[in-house]
Amino acid sequence: MIIRTMQDKDWADVSRIYREGVDSNIATFQTTCPSWNEWNEAHIKKCRLVAEEDGTVVGWAALSATSKRPVYAGVAEVSIYIDKAKQKMGVGTRLLQTLCSEAEKEGFWTLQSGIMSNNVASIKLHENWDFVW
Repeated sequence: MIIRTMQDKDWADVSRIYREGVDSNIATFQTTCPSWNEWNEAHIKKCRLVAEEDGTVVGWAALSATSKRPVYAGVAEVSIYIDKAKQKMGVGTRLLQTLCSEAEKEGFWTLQSGIMSNNVASIKLHENWDFVW
C-alpha cells in the first residue's frame, strides 16, 4: 500500500468510498455524496491523500477549514474514509499518520475531527494519534 497525493482522477474511487460512509450512517450526517466541484470547494487544496493498493484507492483523507477568519488559518478539520473491505487493516493509521505530518509541514497547528459517538473505529484511530475528546 502506498500513500500519495490525491489527484482529480481519483474522484471516482474517493466518491465511492465516501458513499459507503454515507450509507453506514456512522461516518457523516450527509445523506448524499457531493459532486466533485462541491467536494473540491469544501476541502483545502493541500494535504489531500489517498491510500492505494494494487492500483485501487482504498482510503482517503483531506482537510477542510474550520473558519474563514485569518486567525484560524492553522486549524483544520480531518476527514478520513476507508473502503469498507479494507477497514481494520491499518489503512486509516497510515493515512492519518501521513496527513498529520503533511499538515504540520504546511503550517497547521491544530487538527480536529467531528466523529459520531457510535463510530468506535474512528474514535479509536484518532485517540491513537493523540486527538483529545
